[in-house]
Amino acid sequence: MSYTLLSSPLQGFTDFRFRNAQNKYFGGIDTFYSPYIRLNGKLIIKSSYQRDLLPENNTGLEVIPQVITNDADEFLFVSKYVQELGYKELNWNLGCPYPMVTKSGMGSGLICQTQKINSILEKVHAESDIIVSMKMRLGYDNANEILNVLPLLEQYPIKNVAIHARIGKQLYNGGVNLDGFQQCVDNTKLKLYYNGDITSVAQFHKMQERFPTIDHWMIGRGLIANPFLPGMIKNNSSEYPSNKMELFSDFHDTLYAGYSESLSGATHILLKMHHLWEYFSVIFSNPHKVHKKIKKAKSIRNYEQAVREIIKEG
Repeated sequence: MSYTLLSSPLQGFTDFRFRNAQNKYFGGIDTFYSPYIRLNGKLIIKSSYQRDLLPENNTGLEVIPQVITNDADEFLFVSKYVQELGYKELNWNLGCPYPMVTKSGMGSGLICQTQKINSILEKVHAESDIIVSMKMRLGYDNANEILNVLPLLEQYPIKNVAIHARIGKQLYNGGVNLDGFQQCVDNTKLKLYYNGDITSVAQFHKMQERFPTIDHWMIGRGLIANPFLPGMIKNNSSEYPSNKMELFSDFHDTLYAGYSESLSGATHILLKMHHLWEYFSVIFSNPHKVHKKIKKAKSIRNYEQAVREIIKEG
């Protein structure tokens, strides 16, 4: 069966610079979801969100914007904004597990509020022609919460529901709940996408066998940790390309140049790169040593030297 690979949006990581660099050097992702737009009660689109979605910053990429909200007017405001940029679809985030989001009744903290979900969808579909898709978890407190939402979603022309097979309370801890995802497959006619812990070619094949009817697969943290992964899946090979370090070096340098240009001051640049290396380190033979070396680099000069040494050692 043919399949589609999607990049799951991760706040602070999968912005347009990452998307462009990953696509240029590695490829394999068919559709990228942009990190969510959050309005915080003000009907204003922050400049960072604007930059991220500008068509000229996403040339040659298929990108779907995302919103996180528990307010229909905010949803409609973002819908109108992205449509003006030429986007036809808006993904609604009911998956974010972070307490600062869930305590505000958004992300996975909204899954148990079926009435509110219904009233938002009702108003959005009445007042906008935007295509709506969903990104969800199985619930916040337990994996049955989503089962109350799916019948409600079936009343609307929802394009698809991408489900991260964990509950919000887990954050990213513990394993994925594959039985919970199977329950969703068995209890809805909606088009479902799978998300959660696709970190290797072997794991991808395992998931394909487990869920033979699923043909859209979302890769989140696995993509940041290993930007080669989608290409390896598409080539059905667990072997890295022979020029692995050369490709990674070019990818890193492109990202580093982009963030050096857009972020002000060494502290912000280093913090950004340190966060990325928490993931990048896993593709090296000694991840702990690599991560430690990056963390010790407290100046731009030391950071650049550390990266050169890491890439040389491979």
